[in-house]
Amino acid sequence: MITRRKKLRTEETLWLHERAPRVPVARLARDVRTDVLIVGAGITGAMTAQALSEAGFDVIIADRRAPGRGATAASTALVQYELDSPLLELSKAIGAKNAARTWRRARLALDNLRALFRRLEIDAQKRDELYLAGNRLNATQLQKESGLRRAIGLDNVYLTAGEVEARFGLRQRAALMSFDNLTINPRRATAELLLHARANRARIYAPTEIVDIEIRKAGLAARTRDGPVIRARWIVLATGYEFPKIVPMRGHRVTTTWAFATRPQPRKVWPEECMIWEAARPYLYLRTTQDGRVICGGEDAPRAKRPADDADMDSKLALLQAKLARLLPDLDTRADFVWAASFGETNNSMPTIAPVPRYRNCWAALGYGGNGIVYSRIAAEIIASAFSGRRDADADLYAFEARR
Repeated sequence: MITRRKKLRTEETLWLHERAPRVPVARLARDVRTDVLIVGAGITGAMTAQALSEAGFDVIIADRRAPGRGATAASTALVQYELDSPLLELSKAIGAKNAARTWRRARLALDNLRALFRRLEIDAQKRDELYLAGNRLNATQLQKESGLRRAIGLDNVYLTAGEVEARFGLRQRAALMSFDNLTINPRRATAELLLHARANRARIYAPTEIVDIEIRKAGLAARTRDGPVIRARWIVLATGYEFPKIVPMRGHRVTTTWAFATRPQPRKVWPEECMIWEAARPYLYLRTTQDGRVICGGEDAPRAKRPADDADMDSKLALLQAKLARLLPDLDTRADFVWAASFGETNNSMPTIAPVPRYRNCWAALGYGGNGIVYSRIAAEIIASAFSGRRDADADLYAFEARR
């Protein structure tokens, strides 16, 4: 197999209990050819397939699972441009100029994603966001972060603890407020993107496991476990947190995160129902769903674990529920769904979107951190430009060299 095979999540995620469109798939019974083979039918593979097929490329998507059944089904899907690394920190890590480019590109990708979802009639809810002061950025640092963002053209508002309490009922927490982020059902959005790709003649083969990639004169050849070979001019590895063996892991790590979904609440859960997360380690994050649930997650473990073998589920749930209750005392924090999942990170919270060293025309599209869905959009944009003979002005930010 070409990936480090992992159990990506436990089974009781909310999205697996909600309806999603059926995506027709086929079994691969013979050798085939295509312009682009995308390995992975999660949100990144789906978004890249939609962009490339719409641009006129012949596309095949292959996955050893059914579409949207890997890490995508465990995503809490807070679709935001704010990076896990605050601008204050990222500027120190990669320089102020590159940090500004990175944050602006995330904002642009979010705006493009909102437009794409609207054009394709994929359901998405516009949400503002509160970034609460914590042990990573205190109130003074958060105010400085707010000014840095405004200086590079990213509008936001700094709110004092008193203003936050008066407007949102959250006590003793200053916050930075940003606007027009999104929440989605990630499994449903993945299915709809794949259906749009199929409408542009993309082919989806599942379950189909790629076990080897060979470089040949005429391009690349991907051998499947069952024998048939997929020949392609380009291959995109959109394998999420099952890390491809041919991809250097330097600067990457895979840990475990926990989340739960409450029962539907009897009333509006908090004013404006904005997304909330903390400038803290470990941090808490939460959002609402259309049927009135609260999804709450965090408590990421600084080590790689198998979610299916996770012995910490009860204790992590209790921690999350206690934190949520302290933040919102009137909320019913009883859980209907609880899950653990693999979660990838890089040293600077940025994705890798680039050709794989020593594998000509084989690209990695690996979006890590809390911005995975926005990074999926950036990957689709950069890859579509590269395959069309154009250079994306920000591609250097996401190269393998940037992880060193």
